[in-house]
Amino acid sequence: MTELIRLDPRARLLFYLQSSTRLVLFWVPVCIGGAVAGSIFWSGVYAPMIALAWLFLMFLMAVWFPALVFARYGYTLTESELIVARGVLIRSVVAIPTNRIQHVDTRQGPLEQWMGLARLQVHTASGVGSDGVIPGLAFDVAEALRDELVEVGGDDGV
Repeated sequence: MTELIRLDPRARLLFYLQSSTRLVLFWVPVCIGGAVAGSIFWSGVYAPMIALAWLFLMFLMAVWFPALVFARYGYTLTESELIVARGVLIRSVVAIPTNRIQHVDTRQGPLEQWMGLARLQVHTASGVGSDGVIPGLAFDVAEALRDELVEVGGDDGV
């Protein structure tokens, strides 16, 4: 397999910020709600302990997992395909033939805009949404890769 191009080093911080945001805005309220509901319907002692243990596990994942995600992401563009590799627990290597690419988007969320990063989304005729996503690219790299994919993309008649 061809050597993979790694994500921009700022993507590691992006992944940490996204994970921390998910922890604070989703898991903390879910655990508090679960502790309250469990205390009412089950046991006043065990439900908060379980919720606290689950929140601690999610905290450990927010600290540990983003670095692993960053280390396992990569992409490469060959003459005939875009290869995107990712995954920590389940490794995924997707090869998208360039002649099947219908359109390519660059997107930026608020954190990505603030950090000068973008994600590239590649769509084919499969109709299942985005077939390949490469997050954490420098904005100018994402635009250059988008333009290159649009140039080499073929006309599949769809």
